[in-house]
Amino acid sequence: MKKRFQTIHDTVRELSVAELRKAAKQGDPEAQFGLGVCYSSGEGVRQDNTKAAKWFLRAARQGHADAQFRLGLCYANGNGVKKNHTEAIQWYRKAAEQGCIDAQFNLALYYASGRGIPQDYAQAALWYRKAAEQGDADAQFNLALLYDDGTGVEQDEAEAARWFRKAAKQGDPKAQFNFAVCCANGTGVTQDYAKALRWYRRAARQGAPDAECNLGVCYADGRGVKKDYRKAMKWFRKAARQGDAIAQFNLATGYYRGEGVEQDCAEAVKWFLKAAEQGDADAQFHLGLCYENGSGVKPDPVEAIQWYRKAAQQDHADARARLERYNRESGSPEK
Repeated sequence: MKKRFQTIHDTVRELSVAELRKAAKQGDPEAQFGLGVCYSSGEGVRQDNTKAAKWFLRAARQGHADAQFRLGLCYANGNGVKKNHTEAIQWYRKAAEQGCIDAQFNLALYYASGRGIPQDYAQAALWYRKAAEQGDADAQFNLALLYDDGTGVEQDEAEAARWFRKAAKQGDPKAQFNFAVCCANGTGVTQDYAKALRWYRRAARQGAPDAECNLGVCYADGRGVKKDYRKAMKWFRKAARQGDAIAQFNLATGYYRGEGVEQDCAEAVKWFLKAAEQGDADAQFHLGLCYENGSGVKPDPVEAIQWYRKAAQQDHADARARLERYNRESGSPEK
């Protein structure tokens, strides 16, 4: 939900709270909005959300778009008024129809979620587009997702890539990652591993774990860059520490094989376990191998079977094969 607060007009900003109050009581909508902002922030007065909502309402009723947006926020969050999503939507709509970007975005969110209003992805796309065309990066990203999935709009990979790129150029790490994926896969754009690498790197520098992981893959596979396992492990480690299961598996594999780092099966087990506990079937299978063979841990066939079973439940073929072998050797069928 957008909460970016609109600024007070310069002529109003220069007024004291007393002067603002006087002008507000005389019906000046800009002064009413400014007084609402003062009460909301506690600037020059004791912070009071109820009084802030009262003055936003007075300005909103006179058609002040920023006041309408702020009043919508008050109702959405229950600040100074009782929480009421229907009222929030009403005021967001009034502001959105006047071109308020944040209101357009929030109205789209309501349509997408179906909270306080019947869910309608076509309407969500319409309002995301209005905000996106005014340069809002969050709206551009969300609109791209709708085009990518074909939700509320006809699926269009080129259009999805176009909006991902617009948001990416504004520095949105999620958009940078998604546009990089488009470039890597040739989805909606010409396949270009070098360009994908550049966008993964931009997102990774902002700490996006999925971008860090894919940047590691680029270095491991030599896609768009010279193959370099040491750099691959560096990026896998960054993403793994943030909890990315695929990166945890890849980091574990590097330690298991000694690629880019000194071989360390105990360290491999540590990271296989982290990924396995998140439900990664490949990690579960490899953890089973470690317990079966005593790689980095004490051999434990019971523990190995447990992890093979977890992976097999996700249709991991190699895990199923290992379980079948155990069953043949023990003479008991797997249940």
